Amino acid sequence: MTRTIRQKTVIHASPRAVYDTLLDSRKHAAFTGDAARISRKIGGSFSCYGGYIDGINLELVPARRIVQAWKSRGWPEGTYSLVTFSLAKAPGGGTRLTFVQVGVPASDFNAKSEGWKTHYWKPLKAYLE
Repeated sequence: MTRTIRQKTVIHASPRAVYDTLLDSRKHAAFTGDAARISRKIGGSFSCYGGYIDGINLELVPARRIVQAWKSRGWPEGTYSLVTFSLAKAPGGGTRLTFVQVGVPASDFNAKSEGWKTHYWKPLKAYLE
């Protein structure tokens, strides 16, 4: 059984800056405080948080959209979720980030839902704002 996470946040930085930070290994490591190795190519692999998260880039539209097959350490073998970061200019400036993660194992839903807020959105805002 799986669940879907849906979240929205506004980041006071351009969509290009948000996109670049999510897909640049050094910038990603800087805002999360942990190792990241991220390909900027469709079909390329990524690993974040020192290998706790890994997956494959499925769609990359600069400054607009990132879609990844994403999994977390501890998930059953072969279990991936589909993660989508949609970026748009926010009214009044900045970026409206709409996030959807489909296929999260129900047993990990609460931890992942809170984890995006505390381990991604909060430090990403601090880094870019």
